Amino acid sequence: MTTTDITIVHLSDLHFGGYADLKQIEALDNFLPTLKPSAVVVSGDLTQRARHGEFQAAHLFVKRVRLTSPPIVVPGNHDIEWWKSPLGLLGEKLKYAKYNLYFDHLRPVLEIPGAVIAGALSSYGVAFGSMTWRLRDVAVKGHLPRSETDRVQKIFAATPPGTARVLTFHHNVLAGGLSGRMGLARWRSVHKRLLATGADVILCGHDHQEGAGQIQGALAVSTSGTHSFRVRGGRPSVFNLVRIDAQAVHIQHFRWDSANRHFLPSDTFSFARQGVPKVAVSVAGGDQGL
Repeated sequence: MTTTDITIVHLSDLHFGGYADLKQIEALDNFLPTLKPSAVVVSGDLTQRARHGEFQAAHLFVKRVRLTSPPIVVPGNHDIEWWKSPLGLLGEKLKYAKYNLYFDHLRPVLEIPGAVIAGALSSYGVAFGSMTWRLRDVAVKGHLPRSETDRVQKIFAATPPGTARVLTFHHNVLAGGLSGRMGLARWRSVHKRLLATGADVILCGHDHQEGAGQIQGALAVSTSGTHSFRVRGGRPSVFNLVRIDAQAVHIQHFRWDSANRHFLPSDTFSFARQGVPKVAVSVAGGDQGL
């Protein structure tokens, strides 16, 4: 069964506040409608310090996007007030309360003709599931509990054959080209569970460097850059345009030209769609139920 071509603008790490590049934001306002995307995904870190003014600016940006394309937004590690409930000791709702004032869902699902886009929550701040032995990972690293990948697997399993299945969350699932860092704790077991969801492509951010690749040569991954001044290695900012047809996922980078204040099309990568796994993947490990 063939599928309608789906085009998704994938943005991430806008960091409204002191680091946002307002020239890029203005350019995005003008440029995105010309791409006529089926949807716009913002994979977290809309703010720098989860302040009301930063959320208000992010909310207005998403509202402008909605005038031409349906948006879907998930929180990043900068968007949650984890210090109000470290390790979840005072309940999980406190740390997401401010985010929920401006964006309705932590785990949104967007259905559009020919595709379903499922959001998952990878941002928990200081949490047992995100802990590693490295001090610098505290409040920065994320994790994907089994409950999240099981939920997404059920959503995708209920879609008609040929439907494009898109999964988005904040933390990068492939190592950054310059940082060499994974965004998720216990990423090996997460990779296996992600393959089992039946997703065609994952959209993530967090690393502040663009990327396009695959998990185990089977599941396409789009990593979007940042539209803030916190780019890696002095590289230009990049967002991704993801196109899904019946056979493949195509990821094209659009690079910021600061001299002329516009985005230019750049590298394109194509990956075969993996389809729904025929056999469920069982993962043993220490992150069950986290």
